[in-house]
Amino acid sequence: MLNTNAKTGVAPEAGVLDLLQQFRGNTGAAESYAANLCQRIADAEPTLKAFTCQPVASPAAKAGPLAGIPVAIKDIIATHDMPTTNGSAVYKDHIPANDAWIVERLRSLGATIFGKTVSTEFAWRHPGPTTNPWNSKHTPGGSSSGSAASVAAGLAPLALGTQTLGSIIRPAAFNGVVGFKPSYGAIPRTGVHALSGSLDHVGFFARCVDDVAYALSLTAATSDSDRHGLPVPAFDVSAMDGLPLIAPPRLAVVRFSGWSRAEPEQQAVFNASIAKLKAAGATLEEVELPDLDRNAWATINTILASEGSALFSEIVTRHPDKTSDKLKELVKTGQAHSAHDYLLAKAKQAALRDSVAAQLSGFDAVLTLSAFGEAPEGLSYTGDAEYCAPWTLLGTPALSLPAGFGKKGLPLAVQVVGAYREDFKTLKTAKWIEQVLQFDPGLAPIK
Repeated sequence: MLNTNAKTGVAPEAGVLDLLQQFRGNTGAAESYAANLCQRIADAEPTLKAFTCQPVASPAAKAGPLAGIPVAIKDIIATHDMPTTNGSAVYKDHIPANDAWIVERLRSLGATIFGKTVSTEFAWRHPGPTTNPWNSKHTPGGSSSGSAASVAAGLAPLALGTQTLGSIIRPAAFNGVVGFKPSYGAIPRTGVHALSGSLDHVGFFARCVDDVAYALSLTAATSDSDRHGLPVPAFDVSAMDGLPLIAPPRLAVVRFSGWSRAEPEQQAVFNASIAKLKAAGATLEEVELPDLDRNAWATINTILASEGSALFSEIVTRHPDKTSDKLKELVKTGQAHSAHDYLLAKAKQAALRDSVAAQLSGFDAVLTLSAFGEAPEGLSYTGDAEYCAPWTLLGTPALSLPAGFGKKGLPLAVQVVGAYREDFKTLKTAKWIEQVLQFDPGLAPIK
């Protein structure tokens, strides 16, 4: 049972589809809900520090399939009416002339653009001030730290993030929310500050699988301004019922060589999830992907550093006092790679896409880890992305699903991965898993 707010009648943990139903036929409910969220944000920010620009309640909800839904926007995504700092002192107080494609699209769908959320510097490793809402001594993950934390704390029902290594999946796991990285190219990235054009994805944070599926069904598209776009096949998600139900799926269980380094509690949650899925009728088969396991991390980092260096070398040269050591190190690493190194990495990426697709043919999805365990203590390190990177390299849809708690009371998750451009099938499979696991971490307490 959702705990409704006495003033608005709307629970702070309500999801997108829940809200759309509650707003239907009630013209003032969306405005009251947004105003209540603004107050919740003001109360939470001294501890959470999730927003770079706090929202102002919309004076009137607009019509559309996302009418009245507040959406928090990661600070590397351009907004024409709010600062977009890219997590960098170089862009302090910068207000772009135009919205990013995805922001313009959300506005056209009736959504309320609900403030800007903290990102690491240019979505790389230098963290911002955001804390984990379950325990402020721990990282919320990166780079989409503010977006994940805001959804976990009930400050926004939907938030935009980006992923180049693990910046949606990992913070989703650490904060106990659903994080979805669609297939590479599914959402145009025009107006999103690049880190690596071959790897950058735009995605979502929400409280359930239906909500991210609904968001993607409305925003998947192509644009002439983003040459990497390749649309996923169109699909519809019911605003009343969400995704359709499916029969028990066939899942490939992929542990990778990093399994031995996963925290015991994370291993236990993963194994318990497998047992529940089997009992519910799913077919699960252990699968090894040795070539991907051996080569993904080196390959993705060569591509990222090479492309990132080309983007940021001038910035770190012109602004040495306003750029972090981590960004300078990325540029230095990329400059050390030869053109031959880069081309070999790109060729390996293409080869792995083909070989892994063949190895996983016949499975509905992969079940693997989102992270090695709970969010690390401290705010200087945003966590290990090794379980996210293989799927970012391949460009396949990936979703982090809350599945339990660790020994420190912080969330743990499992990751569901599908085939490239089979986002609809991946989301339906993830919903089936979500319904079987029946795990809801609830709102993070902000402590």
